[in-house]
Amino acid sequence: MINRYLSTFATVLVLAFSLAACESAPPEPGPGPADTGGAKTSASAKASASASAAMTASAQSSATPAATLSASASASASASATATATATASALAATDTKLAAELLDPKKANAEAPAKFKAKFVTTKGDFVIEVTRDWAPRGADRFYNLVKIGYFTDVALFRVVKGFVVQFGIHGNPKVAEAWQNAKIMDEKVKESNKRGYVTYAMGGPDTRTTQLFISLGDNSSLDSKGFAPFGKVVEGLEVVDKFYDGYGENTTSKQGEISSQGNAYLRKEFPKLDYIKSASIVK
Repeated sequence: MINRYLSTFATVLVLAFSLAACESAPPEPGPGPADTGGAKTSASAKASASASAAMTASAQSSATPAATLSASASASASASATATATATASALAATDTKLAAELLDPKKANAEAPAKFKAKFVTTKGDFVIEVTRDWAPRGADRFYNLVKIGYFTDVALFRVVKGFVVQFGIHGNPKVAEAWQNAKIMDEKVKESNKRGYVTYAMGGPDTRTTQLFISLGDNSSLDSKGFAPFGKVVEGLEVVDKFYDGYGENTTSKQGEISSQGNAYLRKEFPKLDYIKSASIVK
């Protein structure tokens, strides 16, 4: 009797442990390509596999909305980024259009300069500052003031650098802009100051031919005074920077001003790649 009870008790324990094992064990994976054995699957295994498949399907079904939401969020973010980029591009285009309109019409650059002002030039070698005294040459000062205000000198090459003589610049890097200003000439003025080292003057090709080209004297060029070259300002900061501009081409670029005007910076960067450039110029207090 006792033995029969013990046997029955043992059987119950085995069944309990089996059920516990089935509940705690992970679902078995479905048969793979290499699993081609002929053993039959038990009803319990089939039920377990069926439940596992149902759970997988349910998980996939739950994942689908999440994936859809994620894709929707990504699409929304992408659309937002595109809209932002488009708005930015439109704003830049509008700014460029306004700037181009001013640069292409010298008649609009007609503001009178203050009695005295400074302009800061940021270049590939460093910064320098020009102080302008309008009384020295009012027409020249007004022209310079307007050129700086409209951003004319941005990315303009310091194309003629002759050691001990001059640094010359003012031909715009965009041929269309250069052409627009080619005939925007201002009348000559009485020379009130001497072309000493650091003084800033317009280049010219004869009487009343001043436009946009300027030069900074690197030495004493007072011999130019009698020829009508009227300074309108002087470098008050960074003259040591001006002395560092690349001068290896010497006068080789002087005879190429036609090519520079018609082909712009593309020509200069190809033929004279070591030249320094003005990055920007602005009016400062």
